[in-house]
Amino acid sequence: MTGRVEPVLRRHRLVVLALCDGVAWLLAMATFSVLRASVGAPGGVTPWMGALALGLIAAVLQVSFGWVVRLHHGRAAVGSFEEMILLGGVTVSVGLVAAVLNALLSPPLVPRTVPVGASFMAMALVAWLRATWRRLHEHEYRTAERTDGMTPVLIFGAGDGGRQLVDSMLRDPSAGWWPVGLLDDRLNLRHRRVRGIPVLGTGEDLPRAVAETGCRTLVVAIPSASAELLRTMERRAASLNIDLKVLPSLGELLDRRVAVSDIRDLQMSDLLGRHQIDTDVASVADYLTGRVVLVTGAGGSIGSELCRQIWRYAPAELLMLDRDESALHAVQLSIHGRAMLDSPDLVLADIRDTERILQVFEERRPDVVFHAAALKHLSMLEQYPAEAVRTNVWGTHAVLEAAKRTGVSRFVNISTDKAANPCSVLGYTKRLAEGLTATVAREASGTFLSVRFGNVLGSRGSVLTAFTSQIEAGGPVTVTDPKVTRYFMTVQEAVQLVIQAAAIGRDGEALVLDMGKPVSIDDVARNLIDMSGKQIEVVYTGLREGEKLHEELFGDGEPDHRPVHPLVSHISVPAVRPADVYSVDLWSRRGQVTDALRDICAHMVGEVAHQPVRSPRSGQPGRPRQSESEELPTWRRSRT
Repeated sequence: MTGRVEPVLRRHRLVVLALCDGVAWLLAMATFSVLRASVGAPGGVTPWMGALALGLIAAVLQVSFGWVVRLHHGRAAVGSFEEMILLGGVTVSVGLVAAVLNALLSPPLVPRTVPVGASFMAMALVAWLRATWRRLHEHEYRTAERTDGMTPVLIFGAGDGGRQLVDSMLRDPSAGWWPVGLLDDRLNLRHRRVRGIPVLGTGEDLPRAVAETGCRTLVVAIPSASAELLRTMERRAASLNIDLKVLPSLGELLDRRVAVSDIRDLQMSDLLGRHQIDTDVASVADYLTGRVVLVTGAGGSIGSELCRQIWRYAPAELLMLDRDESALHAVQLSIHGRAMLDSPDLVLADIRDTERILQVFEERRPDVVFHAAALKHLSMLEQYPAEAVRTNVWGTHAVLEAAKRTGVSRFVNISTDKAANPCSVLGYTKRLAEGLTATVAREASGTFLSVRFGNVLGSRGSVLTAFTSQIEAGGPVTVTDPKVTRYFMTVQEAVQLVIQAAAIGRDGEALVLDMGKPVSIDDVARNLIDMSGKQIEVVYTGLREGEKLHEELFGDGEPDHRPVHPLVSHISVPAVRPADVYSVDLWSRRGQVTDALRDICAHMVGEVAHQPVRSPRSGQPGRPRQSESEELPTWRRSRT
């Protein structure tokens, strides 16, 4: 029936809506005239002719005022929020005019209180009629979807994401999705309906909901869903042999509305790296908005995501520095949608070039610096430790010194969990970079700190990328050890926490991001193979030089102290003298370079962490007058 009625309403929209509004005013005037006669004088006479006359006047005014603002002509969708605003303005205006006109007549057509009360009733009636119209429209789509062979789906999550997804499915039936029910673990939503779609229970009621609806697809419509929740829903869906789809994480959505096009298959990164992050946007915007921000290593996985997220906070200028011109092209294209490579926001430079880096800082004068440039592949650096020192240690010191000399207000050094109890060249060099940052923090006027986290999903060379390539090639998939575990976080969420941590970090410390629970690499490999549907062998190769069986986020003696943010720990970092790191002879044998790095790190562990001394006059950390960098031998500085 509704499938025949609703198209008729659409074809004669103007006439039907105008007629409904007129009838609503006539009914409202008559109703309140009867009520007024009964209350004012029991047994009194109802002024039917006056009520009819004033109702007709109000109906004509409603159509006339509506014509002016195109209320009945499709200016806004029927039953939409925008139409309710227009409808309210028109109906209230008509009520005021009718009340004034009735009061000026002598005698009045109806008691003076009747037009006032009738206005409220008329507004309720016309709004209800439009809501009914919209419901008929939605019901027509849903009934048509049953016969058009669309895919029935259950949606887990009746919050903002679920509501937006239901709206998108109903607006775009061509997408092929038909919502038949929702599930949500919040018990207060158990009787809710979203656009007519009922909440059928909690996640534990999935078997019953599948049996009742016959659907074979479940969509988790919670962008903030944690990896633990997704793993739970994946197990439930697998036990019922139904497909599981998800929405992207909040970091991937970047605050835009959810749409049907966002639905995608569950990925291993969803099961490993999702963390619910509560970002204090105000504190972040305070140090980024309107500032000149520089990101080194901007073309890398971490650096490019930093640039994309920093851009959301409207910096005065975002400077992207890298030695790889192709990487700079890619990151500029991802932010602006075009990349001509001729704009001043791109800086082609190598952090190993001390003079060039200082020139960039002096010319561009950044306020905030995120130092993400580094060599990161553990096995490669074990072979070439000298290159790791030149980039990760000496290059970091060059950027630190340039930042100190030009008065950078906030400097964030991107570190790694390999720096906790280091046993590899990568770990040693990143640990020394943390120590150099703590050293410069004593001398510079700004805030200098490090942020440490583990493996980032989606970064170049990550384990998921390697496993996926091996599976696509037909295997085998290589795992170092069946017991090896690692921490994981998506690149979007890691960077979001880095930006948040930089807002709350204190001078000279290292901030450690909560990476959740460590995950078995062997399980990751086997789950990826299962998801591919292929029969592929897993081969164990043994731990490589410098690798740990289990990674650590905290070194010996580093407490897990979280005074500000529940996902960010604050630790003190021992300072390291620049003269010590420049004393490493890079032209000696590979093993000797590694031994020298190990010795310097061992000396750092034995030091007492520096605690800034507050100046009694300014309240700021006291700074030594002479930079420790000045202790470097002249010949060593020239060779860098």
